[in-house]
Amino acid sequence: MKQSILSFSIFALFILTNAGSALAQDLKGVVFDLQDSHKLRGITVKNLNNNKETETDSEGNFTISAKTNDYLTLSGGGYQSDTIFVFEEAIRRIYLVRDQSTLVINEVFVTRLSDSRLANEIARAKREGQAAEASQQRGGLRVSPSRLFGRKGKQARSNLDILFAERDNRKIDKIFSNQLIRSITPLNEDEIPLFREGYRPSLSFIESATPEDLRAYISDAYTKFRSQKTDLK
Repeated sequence: MKQSILSFSIFALFILTNAGSALAQDLKGVVFDLQDSHKLRGITVKNLNNNKETETDSEGNFTISAKTNDYLTLSGGGYQSDTIFVFEEAIRRIYLVRDQSTLVINEVFVTRLSDSRLANEIARAKREGQAAEASQQRGGLRVSPSRLFGRKGKQARSNLDILFAERDNRKIDKIFSNQLIRSITPLNEDEIPLFREGYRPSLSFIESATPEDLRAYISDAYTKFRSQKTDLK
């Protein structure tokens, strides 16, 4: 009887230990300067969900206890504080922007922004590109010719298209994730990024699709992906 109780206790401990390790895992990342891509040391990384905290080393690397859906803040070193959302287990490349710096928006830079920084840039582009505003003294709308026809206003409105596309893609990719694709298809690690880029569904589909709809979409897209690769050989 004592042996049975001991065996059960060891088994229960094993289950609890493995369950705990499945929930709490180490997330690794590297922090870079956005403009010249050099690695940043001494940046404080904090998990807002479990209050764990660490700093980047001389090569910009950090390791912190985190799981999917946690939020991490990054601060220090003369850079603007930022927050990232953990939506998949992978080594994260994080780019920070220096305080008072001017960001040039293009397709390359915008993909390096964290979610909170992306939201800030969208808000800024909206403000700078707004050609009309409500008049406090005279009532109605007041049109600003400099914003409507000026280079800065035009650039801001052009930037919005890029920023909105990146924002929508991130919403899609949180559901159309590597893990989901890997669970449905036999694609390898090199093929999955190509598959996601070529067959990323629309945001409207992602927002309305059931899990069954999404699985059917991925299966159909995988068939097309394989067919295209065969045709190229």
